[in-house]
This record gives sequence, C-alpha cells and structure tokens, in this order.
Amino acid sequence: MTVDAFRRIDLPLTERSRDLLERLSREERIAMLHQAMPAVERLGIRPFHTGCEALHGLAWVGVATVFPQPVGLAATWDPEFVTRVGELVATEVRAKRASGADVDLNVWAPVVNTLRHPAWGRNEEGYSEDPHYTGQLGAAYSRGLRGDHPRVWKTVPSLKHFLAYSNETDRSATSSEMSPRTLHEEELPAFRPAIEQKVAGSMMLAYNRVNGVPAHTQPELVAEARSWSDESIAVVSDAGAPSFLVSIQRAQPDKIHGAAALVRSGMDSFTDDGPDPIPSLEAVRGALAQGLLTDDDVDAAVLRLLEMRIRTGEFDGGDDPYAAIGPDEIDTPAARELAREAVARQVVLLRNDAGVLPFAEPASVAVVGPMADVVLTDWYSGTTPYAVGIAQGVRERYPTAAVEVVTGADTVALRAASGYVTAAPEGVVDAVAAGRTDASLFDVTDWGDGILTLRSHASGRLLTGGAWPMRADAERVGGWVVQESFRRHVHEDGSWSLLHLGSGRWVRVVRDVGLLVAEGLTLDDATRFEVETVRRGLEEVARAAATADVVLVAVGNDPHLSGRETADRPHLLLPDAATDLWQAARSANPRSVLTIVSSFPYVLADAADAATVVWSSHAGQELGHGLLDVLSGDREPSGRLAQSWPAHPDQAGDLFDYDTQRQQATYRHQPAPYAFAFGHGLGYGAVVYEAVDVDAGAVTAPAPTLRHPALDPRADEQVVTARVRLANRSERAVEELVQLYSVAPELPIAAPRRLLLGYTRARVEPGETQTAEVRFTVERLAVWDGEALRVQPGDYRLAAGPSADALDVSTILTVTD
Repeated sequence: MTVDAFRRIDLPLTERSRDLLERLSREERIAMLHQAMPAVERLGIRPFHTGCEALHGLAWVGVATVFPQPVGLAATWDPEFVTRVGELVATEVRAKRASGADVDLNVWAPVVNTLRHPAWGRNEEGYSEDPHYTGQLGAAYSRGLRGDHPRVWKTVPSLKHFLAYSNETDRSATSSEMSPRTLHEEELPAFRPAIEQKVAGSMMLAYNRVNGVPAHTQPELVAEARSWSDESIAVVSDAGAPSFLVSIQRAQPDKIHGAAALVRSGMDSFTDDGPDPIPSLEAVRGALAQGLLTDDDVDAAVLRLLEMRIRTGEFDGGDDPYAAIGPDEIDTPAARELAREAVARQVVLLRNDAGVLPFAEPASVAVVGPMADVVLTDWYSGTTPYAVGIAQGVRERYPTAAVEVVTGADTVALRAASGYVTAAPEGVVDAVAAGRTDASLFDVTDWGDGILTLRSHASGRLLTGGAWPMRADAERVGGWVVQESFRRHVHEDGSWSLLHLGSGRWVRVVRDVGLLVAEGLTLDDATRFEVETVRRGLEEVARAAATADVVLVAVGNDPHLSGRETADRPHLLLPDAATDLWQAARSANPRSVLTIVSSFPYVLADAADAATVVWSSHAGQELGHGLLDVLSGDREPSGRLAQSWPAHPDQAGDLFDYDTQRQQATYRHQPAPYAFAFGHGLGYGAVVYEAVDVDAGAVTAPAPTLRHPALDPRADEQVVTARVRLANRSERAVEELVQLYSVAPELPIAAPRRLLLGYTRARVEPGETQTAEVRFTVERLAVWDGEALRVQPGDYRLAAGPSADALDVSTILTVTD
C-alpha cells in the first residue's frame, strides 16, 4: 500500500505540505483558514485548533505546573534556565494532549512586546524594557517549547503580539506612532531572534494600529519578519481582531473586504467568532467571488498552516519522537523542583539597609498583609496542583517558630433594615438575621483605589455579584469579567452602599425575602448598610508585628484587578492601603521586610523609606518555598530587575507615546536615577568592581546592515570581549550579574544614553578576586540612520556595573571608519 507523501518523514517539509494541499478540495482549503480547523475524514486528518496558552505554564485546560510570570522569569537573567522552563511546559502540553484534553501543539507564547511603560495592563506577560534582552529570552523560551529534535517540534511557539503593542486602553483603536528609528532599534529586535534562530514557527498580530494602519494589515512588516528565516512562519490573528478591522478600526467597509485585506497582508488564520468558523469562511468565499482574493492567496496561507502542523509530527505515526509522552508527565517531582528553583532565581532583593536579611533562626514571625498566605494566579495561568503561600513557606522553613498570619483586612458586619447580611456555609447570602453571628462577618480587603473584596467567615469564600441572587462562594478573584470586586460609597451617616464593579450595578436587598442582588441602576436604588467594625486590620497588624522577631509585610496586586488584559493601571503608586499597612507594621517593629508580590513595578511613594525591600512576581505554586529559600539565606539572592522601578511617575513617560527617545523613557534614555534601576538587585554579600578593559582598544565600524543586532553574538559578527575585575571583600558568596553598557559619546546621530551590550553571571566567593568576561558584537552600537543600522565612528565609553544606574568602572573603545 502506497503511503501518502505528506506522511513520509523522508521527504522535505515543503514537499509534504504541497502534497497535502493538493489532496484538499477548494472548500477544505478555505476551511483551514479558521482557528478551528475541521477534520478531513477521507484523508484521516483530525481536527486542529490553533492556540494553546502556555505563557508561563500550560493554561486553561486544568492542572499544570505554574511557573513565575514572564516578568519574573526575566529577573533570572538566565536564558538557559528559561529554556529549561519552556521544555517542561512543552512536555506538559504534550502530556495534556495525550490525556484526551482539547489541546493542540501550536502554543501562543511567548509575549515579546517590550515593557516600555509599567502602566501597561499586561506588564506581567512580557520580559523586559530592553528589546534585545526581551528577544533573547523570547528565543530561549521558544527553544524550550520547540524542543531539540531536528525534524519534529515538541510544540510550535507563536510570538505575540506583532507589533508595537503595549497599552490596553482602547487597544484596538489607538495608533502606535512609530518612527523608523524606534521601529528598527526598539521594536523589531524583540521579535527577530526567535524567528532567525528557527525556534518560533508562528506569530500573532497585534490589536492596535501602527502609524494609523491596523497592525493586522501591514504586509511590509509581516514580510520583514518572514524574511528573517528561510522557514515558513504561520501568522494568526488575535482573538476578534478580524472583526475589529471593520467594527472598531473602520479600516474596511465589511468583513468581505476585511478578509481580503487580512489574507493579502500575510495573515493565515482567523481567530474570530470563537469556535464558529462560518462568518470568517463566508467572508473569504465572498472575497474570492468578488475577485478580491485569488485561490493562490488562499493556498499560500494554507500551505503555511499545513507546514506548522506537519512540524509537530501530526502525520508521522510512530515516528513522532514525542509520542511516548503520556498523561503522567504532568506535575512530576522534577516539575515541582524546577518550579521552586524558578521562584528562588527570580526573587530580587531591592534593599537591605537594616541587615534584617537573611533571617537567623527567628523564634516568631508575623506575616501580614493581603499576600500573607495566598498564591494568586493571573489570566494566563494554569490550575496549580497545589499552592504554597508565604506563611506556609515560613512554617516549613522554621518549624519551631511561632508564625502568626494577619491579612490586614477589616472584619465587619453589614446590617440592612431587614437584618444582618449573613452567608450560609454553602454560600447563599441574605439580610434577614435579627442578630449578629459569626456567619455575619466578612473580611474586607482594600486592593487600592477603592477596590474591595469581601470574604465570608461562614463559607471562607468571596462575595460575588456574578450569581442571582448573590453568593459568597468564589474561591478567588478571576474571570474575563471579574465578579468579586466592589467599591463602597460612604454616606454622610457612615453607612455603606456597594457598587458591584463587574456589572456596574448597585447591591440591593430584595423586598420581603432579603436576598442580595447586584441590579441597582443608580445610587438611589442601592441598599444602605450600617457597618459594625468587629476588628480593625491595621490594629491587628501592629499588634502582631510588635511581638515578632521579624515581620514580612506581604503586599502587591491581585492580577485580575487594577491592571490586566483590557485594563491599564490607573497609576504607578503603591496603593494607600498597602502603604498604610506597611507603616503600621514598621512603626511597631523596625525588623519589618516590605515584601512585594506583583506583576509590575511600583513607585513606592510613602513606603520609599523602607529599609528592607524584596520583590517577586506572582510566582506560582512554589512561591512560599522559593521566596523563603532566599530570605533564609539557603540560596544567595540572584534575581535582578529586567524593568526599572521609577522614583516618581513622570519617569515612565506617556503610556501612549511610543517614541521612548523623545520622552526620555526606559533606562536607555532616562537621565535621572531610578528608585531601582534596570539590572538592579543585591546579594547578601557585595562585590567591588575594580576595573574593566577590552581585548581591542580600536575596531573598524562594520558595514551598515538591516539585520538587528542581538545580545547573542553571531558567527559572522565582529566580537569584542570586555574583562571585568571583581573583588568580594564580604563574608558571603555573591551571585553577581555583571552588566556591560555603552554610555553614548557625542555623535552625529544621538545614541541612547545607555545601551546594554551584554552580561554574564559570576559567582564570587568571599575574599575572591575574579575576572568576568562579557562578549558583545560591535554591531550592538548601531543606530538607525534613515536607511540602515550604522555604527558611527567615535570613542565609546564602555561601563560595567551592577545596574544601569551604577556603572562603577569604564574604558574606551574607539570605532574607526
């Protein structure tokens, strides 16, 4: 029996995909253009679905290992480690598919949009404000997701979101105004490495417009990205974006013209109308009928999609090297160990002026604040198999210590005219009880800017307005539209009315039966609740802190509130509720550690004088273990910031202005010192930078090029090696991140004030002097001259140090014509 050519692994990919295309009818080809590709039973081809969320672990399909958010993974400054994380995630994608879950092998990760502004609601999804470091990590994670087999990809990564996307407010309407210089120096370099290194086989387009034109219909930019590799790149739309081309952006008169523009611009797959392909496919048929598209246009798109599928081994039968991965390879002991290591590696010690850290063997520890003993997950997280919070981590590391947890929430009872608001153990809420009981108590947590959650003592769960009638049965804040958040209006008499933020409706009590519902249209419709405060959270924080040997003040954000997909942050300040909590603890006990768990940097404002500050991203299931590995001193702190923390909000610039050079935004262009600079992070010991020199005092400028210079030197580039001499005169080993920057001279085309050229890690033992080598290519000094990337002749100061704001030693590299 003859084997179909598309199933023959001995044939080139292009021959296999062309054979399969030719076996498909015209209608079958058109059907391949939607995210939900149907089966072709006569050829034995199963259905296929583009897009499996795998940003920092497999998401949305049940239990899987949850790693730190990408902004945390970037703080490891270890591309090889990030590759290991990607490898494990790909294994779990394969394992989940083997379990029968509706999962296919095109993964929508990583996000390589730069973190140019910390107010972006999706800050947690990106790696760094530096595009070249972002590109390096994007390639590293993609390499792990792709796997190392020469023929079969473990999964096919999709880079997100092409291009110039980092604001959520009106994201499908706003235009990212982009000069050619910004495009070539600060946008394209983040996408190029993964494609050029052939570890990304797909790319997702961005919602926004670029210079007035929808990013989904920019054929020149898509062609530019595809030119970086001789392997095909399947381009998918973001969800709903094809429709937005007509409805929001009003760039096309109807979906037929929209479909034509999208396919002609290089988009291959419609992610639109959820799982329903009919509207998209009808639009394609209409475009073909009107001559707006040709069959060749459709075939070109389908070929790229088929190549993506063939790469995964889908048609290889027993020759798929990953076919043996089974359901038992989810949440393995090795996965748990890697997750814990990932947490510890990304913890950043921001300040340790009081010498509180590392802990000795405390007899008592108070863990206070809303993050005290919870592990919060974001929109793109999977379901954790278990979760170790900070307090649990303390208990396990110090089993003989007395550990007290105080969330800082006020405990209140609410009384309407009909009675006390009471939650039954199963969650039903009403306001009919004549007297106050434990079932009438709610813990009110203030997340900042007036956003509250209320947790019932009776059910142990959060009050939600997403059910009718209302219930207290939500395990956590979550969902595309959050149903667990409220804002209080305080009347002159001190009573409260509650606005349910998910619906924009006021909470009221139903007459006669006393049930609570969120359906009041105006404040006049809202029930007024008398408030009895049973316990004041700040007083409890101060009490617990006063008697403890050490205090961990655990504050930060809930990833579903005040900054997330669809919602930019309202401001950059650490919320008043968090600073009040910090001040209550610190006033009671100077051995307090401001422990921030967040998706983004904060301006610390009224907590700026904190002597001891530690940061972690929302780091997943092993948060408590990994954090305590560092706080206890069992591991030396090695995390370093990949994103600057502003000293004041103005340093971040304008969220909607993508010209970072003009507004002096990001570490590259900002003249004033940051609170905590790009690359900053402390160890428990300290090294001294004694000198830096280079192996070549003068180099010749390379020819102008259109290739974007990467942090990883290429074989055909001119490489310079900088030697940085370090001395550790402290009593602890230090895991130092040695960073090398170009500090711009006066040049005809102004270069960035600082530019990361390269970095290396060095473990320096106590009393040791060590020389660390940092290699970089001369091309890294290039600027866009209007036609190409050009290295200008001149004397460049090369400076080394522990952050972009602490460049202690320098030397001169002369570039000649």
